Amino acid sequence: MIDLVKKGKFLALILRHNPEVINITLDKNGWANVKELITKGDYSLAELKEIVKTDNKGRYEFNTDQSLIRACQGHSINVDVELVKTTPPDFLYHGTKEETKSSIFKRGLIPMSRQYVHLTSDLKTAENTAGRRKGESVILTVHSGEMSKSGIDFFLSKNNVWLVKEVPPKFIEGISTFKFK
Repeated sequence: MIDLVKKGKFLALILRHNPEVINITLDKNGWANVKELITKGDYSLAELKEIVKTDNKGRYEFNTDQSLIRACQGHSINVDVELVKTTPPDFLYHGTKEETKSSIFKRGLIPMSRQYVHLTSDLKTAENTAGRRKGESVILTVHSGEMSKSGIDFFLSKNNVWLVKEVPPKFIEGISTFKFK
């Protein structure tokens, strides 16, 4: 049986971080040619369709004729996935490790190796994100409405991840700490 989870993770590597690993290029908007990906990445079209359809985070999308595929967000490489500025809700959430909290309260949330900080409007999603980390985790509340009113741009990806270039510390507060095994 084909391990689509493993193939999906490899697809994330290719489309979000390192297309050179299979010697393909992405266009300026992050699109990869499906035929080239099938040939060089050892995928079938059926596998790609199933990965796009079943990915629990909705990370991928096809263009209308399914000749191109891309990741919706989460890139560490410079691509423009054609995000549209969107007014966020008053509060968004970010799950992280407890040990990073003091640093975050000093310098804010920064994208690290990615293009944007990822936020969610759903507290359960933030908990699940934090839950993938071992040890104590914290959910941070981001005062996104205030940020937006102060002129900071927000974008909503096609898979409903809120994206922002950074979150200054004055817009962050802790909400809960919990431990995962």
